[in-house]
Amino acid sequence: MKNRIEEIRKERGIKQEEFAKTMGVSRQTISSLETGKYNPSIFLAHKIAVYFEMTIEEVFIFEEE
Repeated sequence: MKNRIEEIRKERGIKQEEFAKTMGVSRQTISSLETGKYNPSIFLAHKIAVYFEMTIEEVFIFEEE
């Protein structure tokens, strides 16, 4: 699953460390999310979308296999 986390985070001037702290995860988790190496739980995906004041679909790109 692809996402726009890095793009949105950088547009808003938020550092990975700051974002990770706000989300209650490690900076490494945010890095893994941004590079597509880790898919978040539905709860974390929702928390990220709410933080950005967007829908999950606006942040995460679901591609059918």
